[in-house]
Amino acid sequence: MDNINVLIIEDTPEQSDALVKVLLENNYNIAGVAVNFTDALKLFYETVVDVIIIDVFLDGKPDGITFAESINIIPQASKPFVFLTSSQDRQIFERAKLTRPFSFLMKPFNELEILYAIEMAVEKFYEQTNVFLSEEQNTVISNDSLFIKKKNSLKKVALEDILYIEVEERYCNIITEKEKFVILISLTKISELLDKNKFIKTHRNTIVNSAKIEEIFLTDNLIILKGNHRINLSDTYKDFIKNMNILS
Repeated sequence: MDNINVLIIEDTPEQSDALVKVLLENNYNIAGVAVNFTDALKLFYETVVDVIIIDVFLDGKPDGITFAESINIIPQASKPFVFLTSSQDRQIFERAKLTRPFSFLMKPFNELEILYAIEMAVEKFYEQTNVFLSEEQNTVISNDSLFIKKKNSLKKVALEDILYIEVEERYCNIITEKEKFVILISLTKISELLDKNKFIKTHRNTIVNSAKIEEIFLTDNLIILKGNHRINLSDTYKDFIKNMNILS
């Protein structure tokens, strides 16, 4: 499990230092701190970024908005972001709003507002609203990661690292080669959100990552995953085998 990487775009050292302190105390990683538009784009494209906090004005110019406009041009490159500003200019707000930020916070920022804004940005960006406020779920699923709520912060698990998922009452156990994670979500819900070409149901209580399958023993109704994990294969869910090339 990894910490979420936050890029900070802020040209006032006191503000960026305060943001860094709050984020580190709540187990977020700092992907970098940019003080101008050029540095912001460089960091954005050269580092792993999950969420961005953007000051609207950089060196007196609304370059924070320009940055947001720039990353929105390429949908595959876009990431969730929130604006932070001391400006009360209505025209600036209207321009900023067009970039579809997930929050617009006024300085001086409040610690909880920042933490909540990050959560909401992730939820809304991946179109899974109110997940972290729900009693039925604590995980947002993107096309490549799980974002899991842990106390005041979010944690990230890469989907490619998952071996299999098994249900246990209201929870799902996420098994990777190195760790096990327990998340509050039903197997039905998680299967709806995962790519069915990559994550295959092999039993009513189990989903496996097809890329991790090493052997399939049809007569024993058994699947062997990487790391010698042994998974039961139910007759009901054998159809996927027709598309597999690793039969044993």
